[in-house]
Amino acid sequence: MKPQIEVVAIDCLMVRLFEVIAEDNMPWMLAATRRLRESFGPALVDLVPSYTTLMVHYDLLALDPGQARELINQALEDLQPEPKGSGQCHVLPVWYDLSVGPELTLLAQRSGLAVEEVIRRHSQHEYQVFALGFAPGFAFMGLVDELLATPRLSTPRKRVAAGSVGIAERQTAAYPVVSPGGWNLIGRTPAKLFDREREGYSLMQPGDTVRYAAVSHREFINLGGDDTPLEAQV
Repeated sequence: MKPQIEVVAIDCLMVRLFEVIAEDNMPWMLAATRRLRESFGPALVDLVPSYTTLMVHYDLLALDPGQARELINQALEDLQPEPKGSGQCHVLPVWYDLSVGPELTLLAQRSGLAVEEVIRRHSQHEYQVFALGFAPGFAFMGLVDELLATPRLSTPRKRVAAGSVGIAERQTAAYPVVSPGGWNLIGRTPAKLFDREREGYSLMQPGDTVRYAAVSHREFINLGGDDTPLEAQV
């Protein structure tokens, strides 16, 4: 592995570890994240992991760009991947229904599968949390079954309900808060994905894994879910 260091801003460097998105990247990304945090110490302002890169934002009063590059090179020397399973595993209950997941039919048509098979395939896989972004607590997960991969909507919705579970290309995610969005919605979870009282705010962190568990409407309601149909939410 030969990481590439790219300039993002006067106090930001991008460390590119991979060129292709893959689940096997994550143990290396976690190891690099840990090494960089240790190396930069209090001079680190923020470290933002993504599918293939790590953005290092450092204190320009503590380090100059040359020193920052040197710290990165030292931190990643002889890098070894973190053990698999080092993150938490989350099980998110999901009510898969057309009233809250209107693209279930679209995914079935595109894939040639029955709606029940779409649900089964989506819920049978354990997904890797690659990154957080877009909205507080929004976890980008993957990779979904290739048959379920579907492009984002050509026109994003102005309002997507909190807890909505969707697919975009080979990614899947659950919306933590009400927001605009263009993902293909297939269900809704009652799980509280973002909480200001929780340490770190987000239920999930990069390196965690997630499994979606299909539940009945009654179970969804008993768990505190909001079953207001998508089109009725204004």
